[in-house]
Amino acid sequence: MDIALIRTFLAVAETGSFVAASGRLFVTQSAVSLRIQRLEDALGRPVFERSKAGATLTPAGVAFERYALSLLKIWEEARQQIAVPEGFSRALTIGAQYSLWPQLGFRWLDALRDRMPDLSLRAELGMPDRLTRFLIEGTCQVALTYTPQSRPGLTVEPALEDELILIAAWSGVTGPDDPDLKSAYIFSDWGPEFGHAHSVALPDLALGGLTLSLGALGADYLIGRHAACYMPARAVRSHLQAGRLHLVPDAPRFPYPAWAVFRDDLDPDVSEAARHCLGTVVSQAEDAQEAILADLERISRGDVEVMSG
Repeated sequence: MDIALIRTFLAVAETGSFVAASGRLFVTQSAVSLRIQRLEDALGRPVFERSKAGATLTPAGVAFERYALSLLKIWEEARQQIAVPEGFSRALTIGAQYSLWPQLGFRWLDALRDRMPDLSLRAELGMPDRLTRFLIEGTCQVALTYTPQSRPGLTVEPALEDELILIAAWSGVTGPDDPDLKSAYIFSDWGPEFGHAHSVALPDLALGGLTLSLGALGADYLIGRHAACYMPARAVRSHLQAGRLHLVPDAPRFPYPAWAVFRDDLDPDVSEAARHCLGTVVSQAEDAQEAILADLERISRGDVEVMSG
């Protein structure tokens, strides 16, 4: 069986559209149609009902879907196991959103390499939808994400509660009501819950002409510019210590939890090691974050308000 046919079938099944599937797979719509036709010829049954509204699974397609997922998972396991370098006995692929790799994901890799020297590791980058798809297909066995999706065969566990804090690229900001801050403020999009809590807590810091949806990469944009926005405390620690960025006193902070998602069929020894190492790394990250929050409390006039969506 051509594995490309399986991937194409699953892409159409998930998106409900040949057009959307072609965009996800970076092929033409006609290529998607041809692959599905080849799959249907091989199965002897149509797997999709086509209409102007899109594509829906036929009863045969519904029955085939679980086999398609199993086939793809087996393929990924075989591909990864065969690709294990000489001197290593097992493999693990970890995926994470960009903001969760520095200070967390990278240190997780280090801890796992120390604990299991025979474990071959691979790192993947992605947004939540992509990471979920990788987990379902078996491309990744573990992922770190801010917006996990509960699916059969996956276990979602709390990893770390990031704290979004207001930072500025210049010193001397008096607080969130500082007129100079208002003109320099950039909204960083951390999702609808943050957006709602932000509008309640800071109605005067409305959306301006620039919005960043770059995760922690947004901190690099601030440096060298007269700008300010909300970023995860631990992600900007080095910039704060170097004096490239500065805390804004009295600005409310927003909890922003991160989650670890594990495949249930992960090798038990690897699973135990991965969870143990992640716990150690998270504890270190929390200590660093608490030090920053203590600095914020110290320069503020009162207790810093903690907001939630």
